Amino acid sequence: MTEAMPFIMFASLFVLLLAGFPVSFTLGGVSLVFGLATFGMKFFNFLPLRIWGIMGNYILIAVPLFIFMGVMLEKSGLAESLLETMALLFGRIRGGLAISVVVVGAMLGASTGIVGATVVTMGLLSLPTMLKRGYSPELATGTITASGTMGQIIPPSIVLVLLGSILNVSIGDMFMGAVIPGAILVTLYIIWIAIIAILKPESAPCMPEQELAAFRGANMGARILKAFILPFFLIVAVLGSIFAGIASPTEAAAVGALGATLLTISHGKFNLKTLRDVMKETTLLTCMVFIILVGATSFGLVFRGMGGDRTLTQLILGANLGPHTFLALVMLVIFVAGFFIDFIEITFIIVPVVAPIFITLGVDLLWIGVLIAMNLQTSFLTPPFGFSLFYLKGVAPPGIRTGQIYRGIIPFVIIQLIGLTILLLFPETVQWLPRVTAN
Repeated sequence: MTEAMPFIMFASLFVLLLAGFPVSFTLGGVSLVFGLATFGMKFFNFLPLRIWGIMGNYILIAVPLFIFMGVMLEKSGLAESLLETMALLFGRIRGGLAISVVVVGAMLGASTGIVGATVVTMGLLSLPTMLKRGYSPELATGTITASGTMGQIIPPSIVLVLLGSILNVSIGDMFMGAVIPGAILVTLYIIWIAIIAILKPESAPCMPEQELAAFRGANMGARILKAFILPFFLIVAVLGSIFAGIASPTEAAAVGALGATLLTISHGKFNLKTLRDVMKETTLLTCMVFIILVGATSFGLVFRGMGGDRTLTQLILGANLGPHTFLALVMLVIFVAGFFIDFIEITFIIVPVVAPIFITLGVDLLWIGVLIAMNLQTSFLTPPFGFSLFYLKGVAPPGIRTGQIYRGIIPFVIIQLIGLTILLLFPETVQWLPRVTAN
């Protein structure tokens, strides 16, 4: 019975989560009940120390700073300028508007990393335009929802910060390891759009020539500079300072927060109300992340204290599962879990449990971290609880049905699985850049 307790606790957690109880309080409540049942009042002697250790982690200061950076950029009007400019630059290409949405999604992912804000912003700005230009609803909604989740894998990503902290992997290495996978995913999206534009040209038309002519008129260079070059310099300043070893991820996040504020000022959108709204939203999002982190830390403490990690490791090793077989099993579990629960919950519940087993099996944790990050990205897209689908549905025109959004996202989920397979088959896609920069 003692050996079964960790798994009873794990099962209880999932039952309560699927029943709709709040994640943070469920994690903390289950941990408290099983901790008291197992250790008695001694449980309260070491739990505060573990929580204090998490809250005093210098690396995790990057989380609120990156959130501040993302929310500030959302308020700056950057997404609107990027979308308009990129759409006109790609306007001559059939499917160019959809390609511009992918490129802007990647740039916003590298700038903000906040999926909900990105999907809502691009849904409000680009979906009506794409429908007006004759794009099929499925292609338009699929492109927007998939592109809006790019912030999960393209650094600086909050999920990469959290995974690096849990796996005890350098955040800088996590960021560098995710650069090529992110580029692969963007490329696969664009290739798919190009294929659709060839096979079904009526689904992805060109932009009208008169709009392109107007864009190429006065102030074209100034528009490109303001919409594209300045955000690009912000991305280079944040990621470049990390990759060059000039700044830690936390320090680079502070640079990003300042840079986002300056960009907002340059767009004429900065005022006291904007600052107050940004700080309020940053506080809410940060509190959500950290209260879940505290609950997950308590859960992990009890799970390991009951010997759950040792029992699970013995079961895996006793079943003669090789590293690749176990990795495939974990990837499948995370993918299926993404249908029902949020990426933060998966990160804090599943990853701490499987990490010691990967260490025992001698698997590269950097590779594992990036694989999990790309897998977690699908959790935003898979029905019935894909949050990006809900975000887009909430801002979509009345004529867009839920079924169209679900059908539109299917090819992009398949593309993400193809990208995940490429990373599984070719670990060098993750390991090469960190190794080169280290040398």
